[in-house]
Amino acid sequence: MRRDGMFFGWQVVAAAFVLAVFAWGIGFYGPGIYLHALHAREGWPVSLISAAITLHFLASALLVTALPALHRRFGLVAVTRGGALASAAGVLGWALASQPWHLAPAALLTAIGWSVHGGAAINAMVSPWFDRRRPAALSLAYNGASVGGVLFVPLWAALIAALGFGGAGAVVAAAALLALWPLAGIWLRPTPQEKGLFPDGAEGPPPPRPAPPAAGPLWRQGRFRSLSLAFAIGLTAQMGLLTTLFSILAPALGTRGAGFALSLATVCAIIGRTATGALLPPGADRRVAGMLNFLLQAAGSALLALAAGEGVALLLLGAVLFGLGIGNLLSLPPLIAQSEWPPGEVARVVAMVTAVNQGFYAFGPALFGAALDAFGPAAPPALAGLLQIAAAAVLMGGRRQPRRSPVG
Repeated sequence: MRRDGMFFGWQVVAAAFVLAVFAWGIGFYGPGIYLHALHAREGWPVSLISAAITLHFLASALLVTALPALHRRFGLVAVTRGGALASAAGVLGWALASQPWHLAPAALLTAIGWSVHGGAAINAMVSPWFDRRRPAALSLAYNGASVGGVLFVPLWAALIAALGFGGAGAVVAAAALLALWPLAGIWLRPTPQEKGLFPDGAEGPPPPRPAPPAAGPLWRQGRFRSLSLAFAIGLTAQMGLLTTLFSILAPALGTRGAGFALSLATVCAIIGRTATGALLPPGADRRVAGMLNFLLQAAGSALLALAAGEGVALLLLGAVLFGLGIGNLLSLPPLIAQSEWPPGEVARVVAMVTAVNQGFYAFGPALFGAALDAFGPAAPPALAGLLQIAAAAVLMGGRRQPRRSPVG
């Protein structure tokens, strides 16, 4: 059943896309900007500011496990608006910090915003509206994460140059509140039931499909352990390599060329995620899709390692292959969870996978930075490739046979 010729679920996807732009611009890409700006303004050691950034990611990893319970108790709108307030206050805390101790409360505030606006939250917003077309819907919504990087990094740089870090933080905080507060009320408050709609805009409910029974605590389920560990390893490799990639590319490509290559990788992330969402067959084994994605990134990492510091063409090809897989590390875990757990458990599974991922990748920059310092520019991509191969093996190790037909 449709209203006004357009299924309202696609409007929810658009709202989730905008939320993701702000969430990643503030909570994921923002910390690197905060580090550079505070080190330049205050002269504090990079290690000190990096410790606060690690606190930001680790605290959000703990907080996101409570997200399904928060949604049940307070509702999607209230939690999203609370996250907007926390993000805005946290950005101001980072921007106005004048003493080292100011970093901890700022990090905890942005951690709250990141935990309730991140990947698990996007899944919770979009999933009620889609069943069969959920891969495409989630892919489009998660593309806001990549666009957040494309838009916010140069935006932060321009605002800081014009207004200083304090003024830039005030502008971003105000923009987040002005955009996200009404967005939550208009597009996240309605439910399909209230509008008399069915998933995917269909004329009736989706046909019942067999679903496995609940299998006790998640940590006792082999398929959960393999899913969470595989993507935690893969995201640690991705986060660490992205942190060091500019330094790997710059000797051969120059500063502008390295910036272009990073932008190219981000654009490829959008292409790869969109293609996967559109082309993934309903009956496909989504763990196989995840394995192929890890191996694609491993191939890109291998090219980056082989050409580190000198081979321009191979460096660009490596950045493209690596970039094509970036976005799917965010969108595939919810789709695998949808196909392997009962509908009532999917939100909890996604929240726990997100928490494990963040707990791991918080240490990626430090690990890969140390590898770059100790062994040179080939070491980070070589390490990333090995970790991505390991992630593929772990993911397929949890594959269940025989598989049931996926839900959606």
